[in-house]
Amino acid sequence: MYQLIVLFFEITILRKGPQDVPASPWLLRLMFIPYLLVNLLILLLDSDWSHALLQIAAETVLMVGFCYPLLYFSGKTARFPQTLTALLGADVVISLCAIPAVASLNTQISQVAYIAMIVLMGWHWLVNGNIFRHALDRPLMFGLALAFLYILISTQVMTLLFTEIAASD
Repeated sequence: MYQLIVLFFEITILRKGPQDVPASPWLLRLMFIPYLLVNLLILLLDSDWSHALLQIAAETVLMVGFCYPLLYFSGKTARFPQTLTALLGADVVISLCAIPAVASLNTQISQVAYIAMIVLMGWHWLVNGNIFRHALDRPLMFGLALAFLYILISTQVMTLLFTEIAASD
């Protein structure tokens, strides 16, 4: 377990990529547990259980729905388990780092928390771009463009699906 934590940390500091993740369906399924728990912890700071679970499910569908076609049309579907596992693991590490900033933003508005969130979002974009780059054997700029496209699509879909929930609370 310690080796997995180190591996995902090294992915988030760009020392490793999805090719370093074991191609194990079991590990992929296992990574959904910390992904669910960490994101649930963050979402429960500002939402209830049902809304938080719905948001996590939607984000998971978006991640799979973006990643698999990307690899399919590139002829690299064999890399899907490693790529998705790397995306989930990196998200867990970065989300754990984001908990203090998110909690701070929910209790008091501060410039430091906003700056921390911007830095964390930039870091997440860079890490996802690096994962896409390695998964597709393309330059970093291509991976960053794909990660940015994913962010845009994800933000739009999540806003469409969950703005009404936030407004009704």
